[in-house]
Amino acid sequence: MELECYPTTERPPEIVPGRQERAWMDHFAQRHPYRCLPLNMANTSGWEILSPVAFTAEWTGGLHQQDIKLTPDHPNPDFHRLASSHFSHGVLTFHPGYLFRTPPGWSMWVMGPPNHVKDGIQALSGVVETDWLPFPFTMNWLFTRAGKVRWEKGEPFCFITLLEDKTLHAIQPVIKRMDRDPELRHQYDVWEKHRSEFNQRIFRQDPEATKQAWQRYYFKGEFPEEVAPARQDHVMKRRLKAPKWTR
Repeated sequence: MELECYPTTERPPEIVPGRQERAWMDHFAQRHPYRCLPLNMANTSGWEILSPVAFTAEWTGGLHQQDIKLTPDHPNPDFHRLASSHFSHGVLTFHPGYLFRTPPGWSMWVMGPPNHVKDGIQALSGVVETDWLPFPFTMNWLFTRAGKVRWEKGEPFCFITLLEDKTLHAIQPVIKRMDRDPELRHQYDVWEKHRSEFNQRIFRQDPEATKQAWQRYYFKGEFPEEVAPARQDHVMKRRLKAPKWTR
């Protein structure tokens, strides 16, 4: 399978596999958030499109296009092709610089980088049928208050991943009592017992529990007390391929 990326500008932004690191995660003692596997997997389950320039976006709080001012740190002939105030009402618009084509039945989920927090502005998300679309889309951010927001050179302004969404309408959510699945009920009860006991030991500052610091059942794809075999298809790290040029 291929994700085809067709540049629409002479010097398109760089696309890189999603990176795990986040500044706010680094600032925790012992980088604690990196122990959360779902966070790490979300951060790396797609590709980042990086800003080729550093710039400041400032919104006055007004509703017109001219109420957003964009100022690159240095003169750049391509800046007007990267960012603009197109939709008004405090919406900052980026042009990814590519027309994407996905395999049949696959759409593209366009969003801000997962767990990448920016004060004063919020990434908007969209799902695009890139398996047929013959023109590019935009990536948009909504100011949440008047003020300035910075983008550094190499900072992602867009995150793309693929979604096999055509069959979502066929899925029926069903709410069930867990007792209807005795095996699942047992697995959950064992996990809950271990989790409660471990948290109590941490609260009491038990030396062994404090040294262990956190339970690794999900991180390692294991079950407490071996109530079931460890998952062989469990993924602990995602390594996506970087784009390559073809002629």
